[in-house]
Amino acid sequence: MLKPKKIIKIIGGIIIFFTLPTLLFFAFMYFKYNEELPTGKQGQAADQLATRMLNALNHDAYKATDYIEFTFKKRHHYKWYKTENTCEVYWKNIKVDLDLIDNSESIVYISEEKYTGEDKKDYIQNAVDYFNNDTFWLVAPYKVFDDGVERSLVKSEDNKDALLVTYTNGGSTPGDSYLWHLDKSGKPTSYQMWVDIIPIDGLEASWSDWTTTDTGAQLPTFHKLLAFGLEIEGLKTSEQSSGDSFQ
Repeated sequence: MLKPKKIIKIIGGIIIFFTLPTLLFFAFMYFKYNEELPTGKQGQAADQLATRMLNALNHDAYKATDYIEFTFKKRHHYKWYKTENTCEVYWKNIKVDLDLIDNSESIVYISEEKYTGEDKKDYIQNAVDYFNNDTFWLVAPYKVFDDGVERSLVKSEDNKDALLVTYTNGGSTPGDSYLWHLDKSGKPTSYQMWVDIIPIDGLEASWSDWTTTDTGAQLPTFHKLLAFGLEIEGLKTSEQSSGDSFQ
């Protein structure tokens, strides 16, 4: 029979075996990628760069798009009715008819049955958080003139103009900042992130796999973040006049 000291030693060895490589990996990633949030200059030049980015993506076509359907990372599926400010959010056997104006008016279904249990609010909040995160990876460039957004012009290391965008309110994590890197036409190629949910500041994700949707809006289909891929599949868009395709 093992003695208590021996058992503690074995447990301690197991913990070190599993945690030490993780800690070393995080330390390596932190010192390799962590960057301070750059300081930019707000004003007309920053707004002009933001407008150039929107024009490169055909912002007018996006504004005319009333319906967007997509699947994020093969886990969450969305049918987003932009003009109505509603979205059907699906994951596992759960569906939430999400009211984006008044979340409390949202309806929850589990296995296609309407659900009114005590934890209904938790399912609604999950849907809100999924929607805020996943749609941001789809339409973030189009949000640079939203209320509460600050835009600043930053000179990157290669002396190119980059657009620093900070969200002072709204969403699930207000205060997050993103530094957009653009090509010669003004189209995004990547952004760096200073966000609460990622402990390493300045990590860069690609915005290079663009597709032109049926409405003419340009939307991404894939992002690369370090060694990870974020897939966006099943993209469908419609204008309000072609409402039959909403079904």
